[in-house]
Amino acid sequence: MIAADVMTRAIISITPDATLADAVQIMLDKGVSGLFVIDTGGNLQGVITEADLIHRSELGTQRHSSWLARMFAPGREAADFTEGHSRRVADLMTPDVLTVEEATELPAVVQVMERNGVKRVGVVKDGMLTGVITRSNLLRGLSAVARNAAGATSDDRTIKTAIEAALAKESWAPIARIDLTVVDGVVEIWGTITSEDERRAVCVIAENTAGVKRVVDHMMFMDLYSGTIIESPDDAAAKP
Repeated sequence: MIAADVMTRAIISITPDATLADAVQIMLDKGVSGLFVIDTGGNLQGVITEADLIHRSELGTQRHSSWLARMFAPGREAADFTEGHSRRVADLMTPDVLTVEEATELPAVVQVMERNGVKRVGVVKDGMLTGVITRSNLLRGLSAVARNAAGATSDDRTIKTAIEAALAKESWAPIARIDLTVVDGVVEIWGTITSEDERRAVCVIAENTAGVKRVVDHMMFMDLYSGTIIESPDDAAAKP
């Protein structure tokens, strides 16, 4: 399998001139731990994660450089101040973003993540960010392969792209909350939905896509009022 087989195309991003409050609110609303920073021209500028936001003056957790650090890195103290006090995403983000190509095989993707101790990498094609891979994406890819003897093929990639494109056209589609894998024509869909109507509509799009043999629904229902989460009917039926 390659990066394109398991990546999420719904990129949750923010602009460099956005505020700290904007970044925190998006992370909370979308249930993610990091955002790609993309300027108005569509260029990838960096990434901002929970790790970039834990040393804050508001929390009393800002960094305090040791005298040794101040001696050998004169600018370190000023940088720590900016990290703890600035409210601009451009000042808080990590500018060096790890990326892989869509055609990168998954063992190489895992190596990049492990070597750099990160939970996510961007996926690019022709220099443009087209998706993201997290550890969850890799586990879902593993789950899909474990259920099917064959690995993903080029036809499976065509099916995945077609489903994602169809979802992107619909204003109701929860594209930021779902992921999917396709192996040997079997589509497996993970994520959360907020109504059973959403669940059925997402499945209909997958079922109506040429080449799909079967759709396995792993989407969990989330009640927005109570916060209750209920597993999918397919997952409930699969339990002994």
